[in-house]
Amino acid sequence: MKIGIVGAGKVGATIATLLESCKFCKSVTLADARADIDLKGLRKSKLAVVDVTDAAQLAKFIGSVDALVSAAPYFLNKGIAEVCAKLGVSYFDLTEDVVTTNFVRQLAAKKGNRATFMPQCGLAPGAINIVGGSLASSLTAVRHCEMRVGALPDNASNQMKYYLSWSTAGLINEYCQVGEALYAGKPVTTMPLDGMERITIDGTEYEAFNTSGGVATMCETFAGKVQDLNYKTMRYPGHRDLMKFLLIDLNLAPRQELVTQIFDQEVPQTESDVVIFYVSVIGTAKDGRLKQRSFIKKMRGDTVKGRKLNAIQLTTAAGVCAVLELYAQGRFKPGFVKQESVALQDFLGTRWGGRVYGGVKY
Repeated sequence: MKIGIVGAGKVGATIATLLESCKFCKSVTLADARADIDLKGLRKSKLAVVDVTDAAQLAKFIGSVDALVSAAPYFLNKGIAEVCAKLGVSYFDLTEDVVTTNFVRQLAAKKGNRATFMPQCGLAPGAINIVGGSLASSLTAVRHCEMRVGALPDNASNQMKYYLSWSTAGLINEYCQVGEALYAGKPVTTMPLDGMERITIDGTEYEAFNTSGGVATMCETFAGKVQDLNYKTMRYPGHRDLMKFLLIDLNLAPRQELVTQIFDQEVPQTESDVVIFYVSVIGTAKDGRLKQRSFIKKMRGDTVKGRKLNAIQLTTAAGVCAVLELYAQGRFKPGFVKQESVALQDFLGTRWGGRVYGGVKY
């Protein structure tokens, strides 16, 4: 299978790195507007200089591949998905943006569509929904499904206890948009940065609060089946209050581009990070007993094929590579595919889903 990746940044290059070791992948081509990108360590991948805002250039690139992964900023995904729909090329992305996902879903539902559309394929949304959906489906009646993810620096000495490790635009967007949840089995809207709670994992305390996009399509899937279902982002204590002051008290949430620019200029990037992955489900099992089932992991970066990958790169890329492997096996039909429709056993049975989320060493 020929796979194209739009965006040759850290995550795009990481996806290519992992795909090079997959038998189902015949070739990988990264598309980016920059011609001077260093593909050091990538032996099979190629770079195509493409301006994704140019419809002709984008169509030529997408028409040359069997499946397309967008690792571009979320606000570019609508145009990329639209070209995929026109050309009948299957589409995968990493977005946490709900509006973009709804747009992709509408494309997939159009008459005559012959491609698979699967947005939200990274860490959260993505792997967190596969795990949460599988644990919830393993019980006959579910009271609570809690999903929590934190992409955090190993150490941080600044006031907000945070350094950048992934897309700044995506980070600010999920802090500013409303989220979704289930309460008493019915869909509700959650306000960003609200719903504060404290969680202790392996002796370390974290705070968790509402952000957008993490539940993906689970509220629709589990409405009336799960009483309480929600997703929250984890940070070190104190971070949420500073973000709320910046975005709410100073009214900068409507100016996401400005906040993104400030963060990119003034907040350091870190290569030393950790991903905290937490799912807890409580419900009634087939034997009639009340059970609690959980999936909790701390995941760190590693060196793969000579490339040093941090934790957020590795966990995000592993999520999309796993679903691409399942797609190559013919597991997905044309149309829109939900993350929670993927069985955890199948996900962990893939090369990178198993190695990163299943705990198998490289």
